[in-house]
Amino acid sequence: MTEAVGDRFQQETKYARGELPGGALDWANKPETYKRYHQAPQIALPRPRTEGGEGLWSVLSRRRSVRRYDPGPLRLEDLSQVLWAAQGITRLAGDFDFRTSPSAGALYPVETYLAVHAVEYLTPGVYHYAVEAHALEQLQLDDLRTQELRTQVAQAALDQRVGHDAQVVLIWTAVFERSKWKYKQRAYRYIYLDAGHIAQNVALAAVALGLGSCQVAALYDDEANTLLGIDGEQESVIYMTALGKERE
Repeated sequence: MTEAVGDRFQQETKYARGELPGGALDWANKPETYKRYHQAPQIALPRPRTEGGEGLWSVLSRRRSVRRYDPGPLRLEDLSQVLWAAQGITRLAGDFDFRTSPSAGALYPVETYLAVHAVEYLTPGVYHYAVEAHALEQLQLDDLRTQELRTQVAQAALDQRVGHDAQVVLIWTAVFERSKWKYKQRAYRYIYLDAGHIAQNVALAAVALGLGSCQVAALYDDEANTLLGIDGEQESVIYMTALGKERE
């Protein structure tokens, strides 16, 4: 890794008054907002609740990182609620589908994948969250005899056991061109902020549902990308969250 690349990135992506990048947006080549796995089996999720629930201030006061999980399965209703909190569509306005978490320019470069270890009615494996349909796309199934997926996720998460023990690990990738189309190299700043907004929504939703979560930014990038079958250049893993029932 090049020395001080982070420092250089910070300096070289600054905005200065009078020196903002110009030019018209190339609407004809705007990247697709949604990633779709057309050949994957799709599993509908229970309809999420959008009203009621526990008060925000109480939830905020109890948010913390949880690293010990009960081995029992997660309810599918709870997973549905968490995914809607992460990136669910809340409002349609013309060509824009606004979501629960903010995104620079409403470009939504972050995709949600799931390593499902123990969820009611779901076979363990790797899934993709289809935001438009509020459904899961089944990408690959785990070997139920060896539970190899648990080991692979833990290894990709810098050998952290939460990747093995949680009922679900949410794995967030960035499709970089969605943001670079408008913001060029500064897009990377916004992409990482977008991922943080999403993860915070999940952390608060987990508390409201009586679940625990742990955000994981330390990961072996290439191993995580291989797990999802993505190239690591046009699309790459940038963040994870372990989710499950906290062990007493």
